[in-house]
Amino acid sequence: MPKKTLETLFTEERIQQRVQDLGELITQDYRGKELTILIILKGGFLFGADLCRAITIPTYIEFLGVSSYGHEEKSTGIVQITQDLKYSIAGQDVLIVEDIVDTGRTMAYLLANLKTRKPRSIQACTLLNKESKRCVDGLELAYTGFEIEDHFVIGYGLDDKGQDRNLPYIGYYPS
Repeated sequence: MPKKTLETLFTEERIQQRVQDLGELITQDYRGKELTILIILKGGFLFGADLCRAITIPTYIEFLGVSSYGHEEKSTGIVQITQDLKYSIAGQDVLIVEDIVDTGRTMAYLLANLKTRKPRSIQACTLLNKESKRCVDGLELAYTGFEIEDHFVIGYGLDDKGQDRNLPYIGYYPS
């Protein structure tokens, strides 16, 4: 059975422009500070790499492997750290960089977990925010690329059962 055709939600050009805009805003907000950028794997790696290049202040880059999806389209609701930090974030200004926030469970878990490690400050940045799926109250995202409807999105780091992360755009399968 052939794969369905993806409907483009955000073009490569639109994504890159928004990433540049976010990078400039983050640079302004953290000017005079050293920022630790914490990229959430696997989905956040493309967005994180492009965002890091758009930020023009000194940065440290760290990676944290987290899963709540497995190979499914819907979150299991159980957040697991699959790769922990190699270095301490105590006393540092930390920005969590994530591909998508939908229910908010993963980001809420990360914020709570990482706050116990005593950073100076901690904020969250997501490329895609699916507010309509939120089931966690009071979740604050300092930086958001795009607000989206309830679509299962693919491309630019977001996968479909492990495939299509390499697409330069973000798409979805229409109903």
